[in-house]
Amino acid sequence: MKLPEHFEEIFRDLMDPDEYALFRKSFDDGRINGLRLNTLKTNPASFEKLFEGKLTPIPWIAEGYYYEDSAPGKHPYYHAGLYYIQEPSAMMPAQALSPRPGERVLDLCAAPGGKTTHLACLMKNSGLIVSNDISPKRVKALVKNIELMGITNTLVVNETPERLTRVFPEYFDRILLDVPCSGEGMFRKDWEAIRSYSRYKSSECVAMQKEIFDRAYAMLKPGGIIVYSTCTFNPDENERNMAYFAKEYNLEPQLIRDYPGWERSRGEWSGDDSELFSRGLRLWPHKARGEGHFVFCLKKPGTPAGTVAGSDMLLERRSSEGQSCETGPYTGEYTPGEASWASIDAQQALEAFRAFEQENLNTCLDGVFHVKGSSLFRLPPALPEVPGLRWEKAGLYLGEYAKGRFEPSASLAMALNAGDFRRVVNLAALDHGVIRYLKGETLIHDGEKGYTAVCVDGFPLGWAKQDGGAMKNLYPKGWRMQ
Repeated sequence: MKLPEHFEEIFRDLMDPDEYALFRKSFDDGRINGLRLNTLKTNPASFEKLFEGKLTPIPWIAEGYYYEDSAPGKHPYYHAGLYYIQEPSAMMPAQALSPRPGERVLDLCAAPGGKTTHLACLMKNSGLIVSNDISPKRVKALVKNIELMGITNTLVVNETPERLTRVFPEYFDRILLDVPCSGEGMFRKDWEAIRSYSRYKSSECVAMQKEIFDRAYAMLKPGGIIVYSTCTFNPDENERNMAYFAKEYNLEPQLIRDYPGWERSRGEWSGDDSELFSRGLRLWPHKARGEGHFVFCLKKPGTPAGTVAGSDMLLERRSSEGQSCETGPYTGEYTPGEASWASIDAQQALEAFRAFEQENLNTCLDGVFHVKGSSLFRLPPALPEVPGLRWEKAGLYLGEYAKGRFEPSASLAMALNAGDFRRVVNLAALDHGVIRYLKGETLIHDGEKGYTAVCVDGFPLGWAKQDGGAMKNLYPKGWRMQ
């Protein structure tokens, strides 16, 4: 592979000749592919029994696998949200952040969603994740991936860091900062990363990274944690940035534990205390099966004003099966097992949803319900109202309400279990009917009239509407298999 001359000059000077030769040679190898299980729906032991493709465990993440000789993005299990296709080294930042269930977490540069979906799994779909991307186009992909995985604890926003800072001052327990970078770790994976590289790209990125970090710091609680990550090798964007942030903001570098395949960050490249800035991690493509990543953890001084335990962030997301949901006006507070609405429009939409629910579901959803246009959302318990921001998704998107009728979303189906539906068609992964459904085709099937959940091996894929001997396909056009 032909690499940018300036890139080669930098690392020829930084590395000893033997290591540089190995590093340079690694760019002639093939790209590395991986997938990460959605532990909200499955686990390694169960998945390995289901999946027939060749999988090899990734040594630094229990739910991660290398895949070869297969196309997992075309498998029905991908459409059932059982896994997310993700470059293996990119699985480390969320793991290093290690959020706890019930916390408030910000993923500031979130699209296309790999890190947000990983955070939600680690948090067991509780608490609150504010998932932001400044690009409207990329936010669409972010929403789709969150919905495919059945995640309901997120507020997806399309904002500048400056606007977010005004709404969320010192609000978050943890922040994931996977910043835009010069992308040197993507050279094997993406020719565009090489084409767009220039002698000045890294210095331009450093200026942007410092501006983003300043906003993130303002949104972090005292005592809170930031994990900073890049997919580049350049020490200006990595160790030297960490030395700058630690000094400028009085932050304490935190030791990230060792993982197989990763080495310590190179503190000697920081221009400061070598020990302190060797507390992060680097993955090198000549030392492990990954494309390259840098991960570092910093702690803000101070003590948080309150603790998460006992707060509204730990409320149950759903009332017990068979329990009726009480409905009342929105008070700004949420009690498990009850429902409230944020406006008269939301009340009317909720009434239509309740009628749908009684006819088609075996469960009753509680929470605070909110309408945006014709779309009905059930907000995350930790977010009793939606802030004044440009947002695309708040909690669980239930469906559309218009002219007194409610039509369920695919997002609702993905957030439920097969036992939550009154009518289910369960197909095996090898059944050609699964592919026909995912392509948007009509299924020939006899059954009780009404909305029916289509599942693959017990995992929901979406809705169909039974009418006579055929099922009208309601799988979203933007999700359909090509």
